[in-house]
Parts: sequence; structure tokens; C-alpha cells
Amino acid sequence: MSRITEFLQKARDEKTFSGAAYAIGNSDGIKEQGTVGTLIWDGPSVQLDSIWDLASVTKPIAILPLMVMLERGECYLDNGIAHFLPDYKDTDKANLTLRQLLLHTSGIPGQQPLYQTSPTKKELLAAVRNLPLRYAPDTDVEYSSQGFMILGEIIEAIAGDSLDAVLKQLVLEPIGMSQTLFNPGAHLHPRIAATEYCEWRSTTVIGEVHDENAVVMGGIAGHAGLFSTAGDMSKLCQAMLRLGETAEGRFLQPETVRVMTNNQTSSLKLARGLGWQAKDRHDSPAGDLFSMSSYGHTGFTGTSIWMDPEDDVFAVLLTNRVHPTRTSTAIKRVRSIFHNLAFLSVRS
Repeated sequence: MSRITEFLQKARDEKTFSGAAYAIGNSDGIKEQGTVGTLIWDGPSVQLDSIWDLASVTKPIAILPLMVMLERGECYLDNGIAHFLPDYKDTDKANLTLRQLLLHTSGIPGQQPLYQTSPTKKELLAAVRNLPLRYAPDTDVEYSSQGFMILGEIIEAIAGDSLDAVLKQLVLEPIGMSQTLFNPGAHLHPRIAATEYCEWRSTTVIGEVHDENAVVMGGIAGHAGLFSTAGDMSKLCQAMLRLGETAEGRFLQPETVRVMTNNQTSSLKLARGLGWQAKDRHDSPAGDLFSMSSYGHTGFTGTSIWMDPEDDVFAVLLTNRVHPTRTSTAIKRVRSIFHNLAFLSVRS
């Protein structure tokens, strides 16, 4: 048992999650991968091809089509929302820009349980549109899933197609990510890790997105809803470390990848790139050894991906830390130590 597997097994024994899959490597490929635990307590064992609810790791992936559209001249970062979505014309969000949404500096409030009062997609999107801004744009960083719901709408408006179809065409297929999708069919459910028991749905959730707002959105949204495997996430990490180059060609130009992943909020309290989380100087989920040039994202269900272009390292950790309950906070410590161990393993 490797040091990483041993550490994750201990975390499983302490009931941090029922199962985990991981993969670590560099731009050349995977150097180590493994699994621990089960997909559901006392259920089948986790396999390398097990599927996980990515939660907010959806965000930096779902907005990648926007970067392709930028390269095509179909948008630019300081375009306002109302340019793409006419319903925003007479709101306080009309002139908020793509850049501000991507950086979480728009002023749109953070986590909002809109599903409780907006039972349809149309009503939920209207509720997002009507949320009052919490602060002046560009004065603070407040993590906002609602901003990424809007970005999903914008991508659909530019493409004239659904977010899942656009993402598949412009990103997933070019990278070769055949195991990444919204709304996995019932035939895939035996491979999917359980999340928590949801009182709103009166069931333990397996194969349906954990995020309740995303459920109302039909499982397809810019902020949550993607399911994937450790192998597919590794393909994305390798493509990013290669500055947009894939085995099939190129899906983004190097300059675009660099702009996306640089810290653009250095004057504010949290480090953010375009859709990506940059490394904060203190209390970063990336741990202690990934460089300040590194970037990644975490998900509420216990998922994370992290890349370091300076040292050519990536780490993928997929868990179901909300199963059977979301009350444990141990995943914070687990992520940091996992990233330390992963960095040392790849760099040794």
C-alpha cells in the first residue's frame, strides 16, 4: 500500500468518506493512481473507473467553452451580461462582465437555497436575476454559484445550444473525456458513488446531482452537475499543464490558458483566476508544497483537482465526503495532506 493509499484508507476508517479515488502525475501522464473504500457504506468497492459527483469542480470545466468562444471572437471578458441575455437589461446586473462573474467579484451573493422557493428552472433563473447585489463589483471576492448559473446561460445564448452539448463538442471530445457528463443514465448508477441522504428528496442520492439548485435546473448548470472519473480528470489536468494541447490536437491556445489560470485578484482577500481557484498564501486546499503558480478547484461533495505548471504536477482526489452526512469537516485536512504527499510522490 502506497503512502497516499494508506493515508486515504485511514481517513476512510475515520469516516471522512465512504470511498475515494485518486490520480497524480504530470504533463506526460499518470504516475500513480489508486482507490480506497466503497461507493456506499457496506456497498461495492470503489474502482478506478468509478464515477463521482464533481459538485463545484463543474465550474472551471463548464466555462471552458467560453474561452473557446473568446478565441473565436464571439465574446470578450469585459462584455456585459445584458449583451447576451436581454432579460438582464433593466437589472442591477446588466453591466456586470464575464470577467467579474468568472472571478467571483460581481457582487452577486454566494450560496442561495433558491430551490426552496423556485421549483422550476424558469423561476429559479428569475430568482437569480432578481437577487440584489451584496457589494460593489470588483471590491471583494465572494464565491457565487449564482454567477456561474448566469455564465451557463450565456454560453447557451452564444452557441444557440444546450450547455451539455456545447461542452461535449468544444471541450470534452477534443480532450478525450468520454466519462464526463451531466445526468448520467441509470445504466451508470452502479458505478457512481453515493452522496448524502437528502431530506428534500427523501432518499440517499446516487446518480443525481447533489446540489439542489442544479436539480431544479434539470441537472445541467454552470455551477454544478458534472459527473466524472479520476482518469478523465487526469486528462483535463494534463491538457491544462500542456497549455491546451491534447493527444488529438489543441483545444485552447497557450496564451488563453495562462490568462485563465493567473491570479487576477491579488489585491483582494482570495486568489482567483478565470473560473479557477488560485493558491492563497494561507489555508489553501493545495497544501504546503504546490507553488504559488498552481491552481485548481474543490467541490462540496469532496472532490478536487489541482495543477502546478511551475513544477509540472497534477493531483486529482475524488471522494464522497458528504456520505452519509455533510457534517464532517475533516476533508479540509485530508486535502492539504493529500496534496503534500502527491507533490512529493510525483517530484521524487
